[in-house]
Amino acid sequence: MGFDGLDREGLLRRRGWRLLLLLALALAAAWAWGRAEGPRAQVLAALGLALMLALMWGQVLPLWRAARELAGPDRSGEGAEAVLRHRERAAALSEALLDQAPVALWLYQEGGPPAALNGAARRWLAPGGARDADALLAQLRDEAEPASRQRSWLRVDAERGEERCLLASRPWVREGRQGWLLALLPLESALEAETLRAWRQLVQVLTHEIMNSLTPIASLARCAQELQAESGEGALEDAHDEAPCNAPRDAPCDEKAAAADLTVALEAIARRAEALSRFVADYRRISDWPAPRLEPVPLQALFERLAVLQSARWQARGGTLHFELESPGLLLQADAGQLEQALLNLLRNAEQATQALPQPQAWVQARLGRGGRLNIEVRDNGPGVPPGLERDIFLPFFSTREREPGSGARGIGLAVVRQLVHGMGGSVRLQRRAQGGACFVLSF
Repeated sequence: MGFDGLDREGLLRRRGWRLLLLLALALAAAWAWGRAEGPRAQVLAALGLALMLALMWGQVLPLWRAARELAGPDRSGEGAEAVLRHRERAAALSEALLDQAPVALWLYQEGGPPAALNGAARRWLAPGGARDADALLAQLRDEAEPASRQRSWLRVDAERGEERCLLASRPWVREGRQGWLLALLPLESALEAETLRAWRQLVQVLTHEIMNSLTPIASLARCAQELQAESGEGALEDAHDEAPCNAPRDAPCDEKAAAADLTVALEAIARRAEALSRFVADYRRISDWPAPRLEPVPLQALFERLAVLQSARWQARGGTLHFELESPGLLLQADAGQLEQALLNLLRNAEQATQALPQPQAWVQARLGRGGRLNIEVRDNGPGVPPGLERDIFLPFFSTREREPGSGARGIGLAVVRQLVHGMGGSVRLQRRAQGGACFVLSF
């Protein structure tokens, strides 16, 4: 064995130890990512995992190249073949781990499009991933080229809706060519979960603090009204009898006016207390849903129940409610009761949006989308949602309609829909249509 062989063997040994160390760090980062709570912790753990995987990739290629060189004529015999097989298996294992990593990894070099390095990256380009693969590659290229930006946010138009992602980049030079290793981490689900968790925490504080104040206020206001009503007439009569002869004639009238003002003030206090109580009750409706119990839900049976509940309401207004199913055997893993409630909320939203039309119509459609995703659309022929409010409409108590008495426009229906659908592992978004009207897509 010559000096070159010993040098290669030492190189393999050193890179092998480095690879094992990086593998251990990557597994630790993956474990930390899985247990992290909140988007900040998840982002930090994901960045650590992406960095470890990128460094592993830089070790695997030289290790594989050196292992193949050892198979030359200078190394022969069973021992060398066993060592080579062992190292080939180690390289194959590292490549398999890289391919199964939950973070999408890309390699971008000037003069070409970003190349997918693992399965997570390839899934972005496959059906069910990005709606426009070329647009995604262009986004990656544009974000990678500024050398000073190592982290940035991307909004990707994915099959399940707009996906907010974190992109981490690291410069990389190979054979004199400048390149960048890119790690793309989708965070939409984590950010939505954190938003909903923040709303629930806010609800708990509001319901506790506000109700502690409202209950005695409402009670005292009612008691004061009753006492004032009982004693008002007697007090006015006594004041009239005891008034001196030279007293102004309108003194009893002034006292009567003051009593009337007091009555109005007490009634206003009572009304505001009741309104705040209803406000808190609506908050509770948003946050107090139980955890979903997932089971196969036949969509045909679900649509039949919705037709029984809602079709008569639309027919009474001269309208039509349509239900369309791509296949009668479609099943969805969901909570049947919560899915039904989400669709009922969307249909009530469509009913309110079309109440001024002579022939209102709404459609509920279920079909399989790209990548095996199941989409349920609820759309109407109303005026639609004004531009720029695509995200605001899912906020609690946000409404595009005037809150007139009896209108039902309290702004909680779509917030409940988002929470229920997200709890079942799906997403909901507003889809713009050239034909107009509002179209909400539930994607699972």
